[in-house]
Amino acid sequence: MEIIVGVDIGNATTEVAIGKIEAEQEFNFIAEGEHQTTGLKGTEENIKGIMNALQQAVQEADLKLEDLDLIRLNEATPVIGDVAMETITETIITESTMIGHNPSTPGGVGLGVGKTVMITELDSCSAGEEVIVVIPAEIDFAIAAENINEGLARGIEVNGAIVQKDDAVLIANRIDKQMPIVDEVKFIDKVPLDRKAAVEVASSGGTIQELTNPYGIATVFDLDADETKHIVPVARSLIGNHSAVVIRTPQGDIEEKRIPAGKIIAFGESGKEKIAVDQGAEEIMKSIEKVQPLKDVKGESGTNVSGMLERVRSKMKQVTGQNLSDIKIKDILAVDTFVPQEVKGGLAGEHSLENAVGLAAMVETSQLPMQQIADALVQELPEVEIEIAGVEANMAISGALTTPGTDKPIVILDMGGGSTDAAVLTQEGNIHTAHLSGAGNMVSMIIETELGLEDFDLAERIKKTPLAKVESMFNIRHEDGTVHFYDEPLAPQLFSKVVSLDEGELVPIPTDHSMKRIRQVRRDAKKDVFVRNAVRALKRTIPTGNIRDIGFVVMVGGSALDFEIPELISNELSNYGVVAGRGNIRGMMGPRNAVATGLVLSYLNNPRWN
Repeated sequence: MEIIVGVDIGNATTEVAIGKIEAEQEFNFIAEGEHQTTGLKGTEENIKGIMNALQQAVQEADLKLEDLDLIRLNEATPVIGDVAMETITETIITESTMIGHNPSTPGGVGLGVGKTVMITELDSCSAGEEVIVVIPAEIDFAIAAENINEGLARGIEVNGAIVQKDDAVLIANRIDKQMPIVDEVKFIDKVPLDRKAAVEVASSGGTIQELTNPYGIATVFDLDADETKHIVPVARSLIGNHSAVVIRTPQGDIEEKRIPAGKIIAFGESGKEKIAVDQGAEEIMKSIEKVQPLKDVKGESGTNVSGMLERVRSKMKQVTGQNLSDIKIKDILAVDTFVPQEVKGGLAGEHSLENAVGLAAMVETSQLPMQQIADALVQELPEVEIEIAGVEANMAISGALTTPGTDKPIVILDMGGGSTDAAVLTQEGNIHTAHLSGAGNMVSMIIETELGLEDFDLAERIKKTPLAKVESMFNIRHEDGTVHFYDEPLAPQLFSKVVSLDEGELVPIPTDHSMKRIRQVRRDAKKDVFVRNAVRALKRTIPTGNIRDIGFVVMVGGSALDFEIPELISNELSNYGVVAGRGNIRGMMGPRNAVATGLVLSYLNNPRWN
């Protein structure tokens, strides 16, 4: 009897399959295990995750670790995702400062323009002078309203107010003129005085119009063409707000700094291509395809993209010990996205959405890191033989063929956390494979970046679960528009929140983004990564290069479990007349465990078995 184990180290999950070979050459799978991958895929840090998955599997099989005869590891290729800004690394405003924090209850309505004046100094203003009063917390709302009314009576054009406390409505209800009032300005001491300012509050249910329009701001502050270009990030960052303040400050208050996005230089067997990042993901991917197969990718020195690619190489150097010169980038996936960038000169943490390109870079596999994992595993299990067995895509084919209803020719899409692998097994038994960067982790990175979450775990939850909006204490509205009612009242803290439906549990999402916006970002990210990778992987692996020449695609891997990715891919491939669906490994595992299963099955061709 022999006990054979297949271990698939993925970017997100490490999976184990255990098979038993009886003396009469009877073979059976007897257990499976699964654990989160520890450390970067393809490094010695993976050992802890491997051991945990093995412990889980041997317990299920009622075995001990020392009962194992052979452990077969897959070839693990690490993939790292990062973001390269398209034009600038931070939004810089040279001629203005702003408050756009969108308090829940501003007062009044309309647009008011004037010089900023402390409410206690209103007596020093002259009749006909246009002012915006600044009201700190120590001034009671009733006194502030009285002072404003007195100023209006003396002919001072009080056109708006900036208030520290939550007093906007209280003040608006007590003054003799309708004007926009923005409150809850925590750092009101930072509001510059004696500077021209514009305050805008939209009508109920609306959003501001003038201060989201760069030409509107230019009109208010009498800006020339060059100054208007600098004000664009201010206008963009205020889009969707119910209220805002823009204040012009002296020239030179804030220093401008720009770092260009730069160019990507792709080296392939058919030549070299240089493409500017600011041309966008579509042009980058066209250039990458022109020089396939890719040998390496570098960035223009002193630019954003150069820094991003060097971070990838440096990280790989740290975890593998390889020389930088030996680390080659074998594939790039580029995706257009948006990145919230802090507006320098803002007073309330304002951000502007800047165009960006997300990049996932796949580093060339070296046998050395995998051998280090094998050597480290020998130290943990000295009585067990360890070997590095096969390429992921080839092993996935063996595993996927255990899906009921499949046969040669077959196309496998193995979609994990870091990479998308494709393999075609022809009727004649020939195998063509492609190993591409970009998968589940990149989707999460795009969601985290575009929604400005700064929380990868939250982005993962948004990626994996449907959304709903809690409309009352007894009902929620799902993202597809259907309504679900509850017999018992929901928790008060869920009211009016966007929630994720995590196995029936309502988990609030701590963000101000609407359900529609979150859903759109999530689905767009999945399309940009998985649908794009599915199409380019198939084009590379199908001998004719024509997707219409295949009939069936089986999707495996952790991302094939996603509630919408297989549907998105199936819809796209239906345009080519292709039937695509989730695999069901061994008729019981669903799309999971394909590579681990294949590692065990491929051993059956071993002379010791034959």
